[in-house]
Amino acid sequence: MLRKTMAVAAIAVASLAVAGTAHARDQIRVVGSSTVYPFTTAVAEQFGKTGKFKTPVVESTGTGGGFKLFCGGVGPDHPDISDASRAIKASEIENCAKNGVSEIVEIKIGYDGIVLAAAKRAKHIDVTRQQLFLALAKEVPVNGKLVENPYVTWNQIDPKLPTQKIEVLGPPPTSGTRDAFIELVFEHAAESFPELKELKKTDEKAFKKAYSSIREDGGYIEAGENDNLIVQKLDANPNAFGIFGYSFLEQNEDKIQGSMVDGVAPTFDDIASGKYAVSRPLYIYVKKAHVGQIPGIKEFLAEYSSEKSWGKTGYLADKGLIPLADGERKEWATKATSLVTLTK
Repeated sequence: MLRKTMAVAAIAVASLAVAGTAHARDQIRVVGSSTVYPFTTAVAEQFGKTGKFKTPVVESTGTGGGFKLFCGGVGPDHPDISDASRAIKASEIENCAKNGVSEIVEIKIGYDGIVLAAAKRAKHIDVTRQQLFLALAKEVPVNGKLVENPYVTWNQIDPKLPTQKIEVLGPPPTSGTRDAFIELVFEHAAESFPELKELKKTDEKAFKKAYSSIREDGGYIEAGENDNLIVQKLDANPNAFGIFGYSFLEQNEDKIQGSMVDGVAPTFDDIASGKYAVSRPLYIYVKKAHVGQIPGIKEFLAEYSSEKSWGKTGYLADKGLIPLADGERKEWATKATSLVTLTK
C-alpha cells in the first residue's frame, strides 16, 4: 500500500514538473543564420507590436551553430525555431532525433543572393566563379597538378583584375552562407577545370575535399557571424572584399557595392529571376513539440507566412528578402499554418 501511495505521489510530482516546465518560458526563442536574422527580427518586432505575446528573442549564431542548439533537446532550455541559409542536413536531422527532437517543420521563406561586396569608393570588378575559386581555394590546378594556392594578387589570376592583394572577409565554417558559397561557386567552378573534373571521376571524396577547402594563408579571412562588422571593415578598407547575403548589401548601399559575378550584378530582379547564379533559398525550422507549450508559436508562424510579411510588397521585401513565387508562397504558407513536418 505504501509503495502504491509513493508511486502515485511520484507521478503527481512528475506531472506538476512537466506542467511547470511547459510554462517556464513565455517568450519564443530563435537562433541560427546571420542572413535570416534581420528577416526574423523584423517579423518578431511586428509580432510583438500586437501586444498579445512577448516579442521573440532572436539570436545570430550561424546556421550550423543554430542547428546544434535547436537539436539539443526538447523543453524550455532549448530554442523553438532555427533560422537557416541552407536546408537542414541529414546528419543534423539524425542529431535532432537522438535528442528527442523528432518532429520538425520546415518553412522556405524566400530567396537570397550571396554577394562579393566592396567599399563604395573601390574599383568595380566583374569576376567569374572560376576566378573566385582560383582566388580563394586552398589548392588550385596549375600546369595539370593541384598545388597550394600560389595567387597573391587578383591580376595574377587574370590581368584584367585589380593589382591589389587578395583579401576577402567571409563567414566561418558554421555559416550556411559559407556552405552555399562553396556549393554554388566552388563546386561549380571546380568542374570546369580538366584536372578536377578527372579527379571527380576517379575519387569523389578527394574531389569534394579539393573543391570545399578554403585557403588559410590570409587571402580569406574568417570574420565571424557578424555581417555588419564585415560591412564596417569594407568601408574602412577599399582593397578588401566581403562575402555575405544580398540583404546586407541593400541595407548598406551608401557604404558598399556588389561585384558582378559571371557578368550579372546582384540585384533584386536578377536574383528573383535566377539570372544571378549565386543565389539560394532561405528557411526557418520549427520544433513542433514546443507548439502549445511555448506561447505564440502558431501565431508567430502565421505572421511570418502572411502576405504583409513575405509577400511581393511585404515588409520583408523592404529588408532585402527575395519573395517566393505566388504559388510557392501559398504552398509554404499552408505548410506553416498546418505544421507539416519533415518526412526525410
